[in-house]
Amino acid sequence: MKKVVVLDYGSGNLRSAERALARVGADVTVTADAQQALDADGLVVPGVGAFAACMQGLRAVDGPRVIGRRLAGGRPVLGICVGMQILFERGVEHGHDAEGCGEWPGVVEQLKAPVLPHMGWNTVESPQGSVLFDGLADQRFYFVHSYGVRDFPLGSDGTPSRIKPPLVTWAEHGDRFVAGVENGALSATQFHPEKSGDAGAQLLRNWLDTLD
Repeated sequence: MKKVVVLDYGSGNLRSAERALARVGADVTVTADAQQALDADGLVVPGVGAFAACMQGLRAVDGPRVIGRRLAGGRPVLGICVGMQILFERGVEHGHDAEGCGEWPGVVEQLKAPVLPHMGWNTVESPQGSVLFDGLADQRFYFVHSYGVRDFPLGSDGTPSRIKPPLVTWAEHGDRFVAGVENGALSATQFHPEKSGDAGAQLLRNWLDTLD
């Protein structure tokens, strides 16, 4: 069984993520311990709430360093919801501009939509070659958020050809926003796979299959 740590930094649906991963065959531990997070086959970073508060909690358990060290060694990390958002450079909420982990360029900002939050089931547009969304064409996933990344500059014109650009999955609610990213060892979803029924379970299973 693949050993997966769900990082406990004071934010996120820890137990629902734990149960969902266990159901698809992972050996799951929920912990704030940095060494266990470094040693696991896979690390899941959940998140619910405000960007700045999540970053504060993440720093308190040395999360940015743990994520960075894992990625430097090609060790898989999966961010979920705000756990995806904090992987970007910045988050702007209620006039507060907070620094993120900076693994990807981009700003988390309020969606331009007539109804917020974006809550409920929605389809996504996944790119060719996606591993996370393999076998999940036309499936719906469960979203709960008012903020997102509306522009993903990495991989646009000017990216050196020797660097494989990230695979970006999009969704729409008012306007387009990033619903998922696959970038080497680093993957993330804006929606909650642990709340997305069979489709979410298959996505988690696909991610587990990438773990060494």
